[in-house]
Amino acid sequence: MDQRTLPADDDATLLGRVWRPGIGPCVVAIRQGDVVDLTSREFPTVREITEAAGCVDIVANAPGEAFASVDDLLANADEARRDGDKPYPLAPVDLHAIKASGVTFVRSMLERVIEEQARGDASRAAALREEIVGVIGADLSLIEPGSDDAMALKKVLQDKGVWSQYLEVGIGPDAEIFSKAQPMAAVGHGAFVGLHPISKWNNPEPEVVLVVRSDGTIIGATLGNDVNLRDVEGRSALLLGKAKDNNASASLGPFIRLYDGSFGPKDVANAALTMEVSGEDGFNLTGSSSMAEISRSPEALVSALIGRHHQYPDGVVLYCGTMFAPTKDRDAPGQGFTHHVGDVVRIETPKLGCLVNRVTLSTDAAPWTFGVGALMKNLAGRGLL
Repeated sequence: MDQRTLPADDDATLLGRVWRPGIGPCVVAIRQGDVVDLTSREFPTVREITEAAGCVDIVANAPGEAFASVDDLLANADEARRDGDKPYPLAPVDLHAIKASGVTFVRSMLERVIEEQARGDASRAAALREEIVGVIGADLSLIEPGSDDAMALKKVLQDKGVWSQYLEVGIGPDAEIFSKAQPMAAVGHGAFVGLHPISKWNNPEPEVVLVVRSDGTIIGATLGNDVNLRDVEGRSALLLGKAKDNNASASLGPFIRLYDGSFGPKDVANAALTMEVSGEDGFNLTGSSSMAEISRSPEALVSALIGRHHQYPDGVVLYCGTMFAPTKDRDAPGQGFTHHVGDVVRIETPKLGCLVNRVTLSTDAAPWTFGVGALMKNLAGRGLL
């Protein structure tokens, strides 16, 4: 696993979670190369810090125990080689809802249309891609979702018989927001990510993930892998839950970077993500996703997520979607890309660091057993509640 995990600049305010053997999950800050345990009766969870008005000051200055170096923590991140008697990273959120937005980039929107038309059959994708792009013709990246121009284009595409539910949420007035995972279900940096064993056509989705306070304020960001089963969703959009929410299918990390004087909304809006998939078969795939090309701003996505119509009292994290949709053939000509067990996925951007995970099947990943109830019992046993 890579050690290029932290942001490239040295002044980031970083908040996360670490499993400490014999203790349990701990709220941590990264300070000058040390991992500092902030867990206390005042801050027993990450939720308590992200909901606090002075969260940046808390992470920078609250008293805590420096129990490990960052280098030692990251050296023990890889679940395939991890020493269970030493601390290792967890997903950096706990009680927060885990939501995702989809079809927010033109390139991936077209791939969703192709999946739908192919009915989950990867062998039909190449021909359909050429046909659909030829019919649509227009540069959809110039279309503002929900605008008069978008509605006029919708009428044209309907008349041509190529309108799709994915185009509806891509250029229509309403953003797609769905539940990616349950609170506490996400895995962290170095962990296995899981594919449902029924899937034969799937891919990683490198994304910026917003951290949102219960009042709707965006307070920071992290990286995410919104693991996707293209064949399952392609058969029917009603199978979105099966395609998206499986054991170990949501990855977050390595840490939350809070908005402060060195990092803020403009950095998120201009983030350029790079991704690499390295297979045990020697296959290598690289790709990118630029937030500058998103069709709905992060703020617009959060407005669709939270407000008078829906509340999240413990806060929420929101995957922003991706423009990355791999088409490089792997197993056979015309079959496109799909994961193999053992693939290592690296998602990176300078301001947020690098999130690394190894691919396995959801049925082979460690079962998710430590939920909210287990967290409450653990904290109560430690005298923190």
